[in-house]
Amino acid sequence: MSSGGRLRALLARHPRAEVDTDPERTIVGPVRLGKRTKDLVKRLELGEIAVIDHADLDRIAAEDLAAAGVAAAVNVAPFSTGRYPNVGPLLLARAGVVLIEAEGAPLFETLDRGDVIELAGGELRMGGVRIAAGRRPSIAELEERLAAQRARVDTAIAAFATNTIEHVREESGLLSGEIALPPTRTRFDGRQVLIVVRGPRYREDLAALNAYIRDVRPLIIGVDGGADAVLAAGLRPDVILGDMDSATDRALRSGAELIVHAYPDGRAPGRERVEQAGLEHLVIPAPGTSQDVAMLLAHEKGAQLIVMVGAHFNLTEFLDKNRAGMSSTFLTRLRVGETLVDAKGVSRLYRPGIGAPGIALFALAFVLVIAAVVIASPGIDNVFELLWIKVRDAFGG
Repeated sequence: MSSGGRLRALLARHPRAEVDTDPERTIVGPVRLGKRTKDLVKRLELGEIAVIDHADLDRIAAEDLAAAGVAAAVNVAPFSTGRYPNVGPLLLARAGVVLIEAEGAPLFETLDRGDVIELAGGELRMGGVRIAAGRRPSIAELEERLAAQRARVDTAIAAFATNTIEHVREESGLLSGEIALPPTRTRFDGRQVLIVVRGPRYREDLAALNAYIRDVRPLIIGVDGGADAVLAAGLRPDVILGDMDSATDRALRSGAELIVHAYPDGRAPGRERVEQAGLEHLVIPAPGTSQDVAMLLAHEKGAQLIVMVGAHFNLTEFLDKNRAGMSSTFLTRLRVGETLVDAKGVSRLYRPGIGAPGIALFALAFVLVIAAVVIASPGIDNVFELLWIKVRDAFGG
């Protein structure tokens, strides 16, 4: 399926919400500010107005904002720069969230958490006084904008390819095997490994693997915030790997083996957090993204199969990552090769067996049926009584 086809399929799964589309509709609520959207969504409460600084709002951030139940999202950066067809703003608007583009407005200097503001059209007011003004795009306008971006997607592809080629040399260690991997207490050899990344459709894909996880019991690696997705699904991560800026304290204290992903020069900002918490951890200096390092770790430690949840697998998802090139992604997949499988493929092809609980229930049902037949049939009851007498006589009873 083409990139445009995938985008249309994605939008079809997010139909328009039944909301008041009046551009003058007034919204009043307390604000909560955050320049890192992935951190802000953990603190947002229902009905709040999120103030963000997020150019090219990506799909994951949009879905998380909508799930938090915000009434509106005010962005001091453009929701779409035109760099590529980012679907985030349209998904957020279709979820019923009002969008205000207040590019360059000094809202992070003007507002504090909990300040109650009023959104009237594109204006932001506090105490009746206008503090900023912006644009309030409608769903129709966002659809037109996305269509125009799709028409120019060739430019985005060319820039993406150029950046990727420029980064291949500095990240070639992922392919050559030059990265030193420390000994781990977790045993990977011969096991199937499930790597959970907080990426596209990670919640749905993880839920679709329930039968696979129950029957196969794969080793589970949570990549940063993916560890919390594992816990939310009622599972427990065996390993948490990443820069440790997205995983919650609950996840870090879940008993999983902690591996901090450091820069190639050894700098590891996430190390300070786990050290302050007094948590035992390992450090892997490596180029690329944390999900790349997780795949490489599982592969080099002898994993039989690597199943990815939430990983980036198509062009739009790579561009959503907003990273200067994704050479590490390509290089890692070249090295891992046929060991790597997307969660969608597993959920479609895996045919679960009956399992131990199913066998136990079947056996219990069989016994109950036999008992019912014996009770309801006097003749069979006499046969069993005669057999019991013979057995008792044989043993001198």
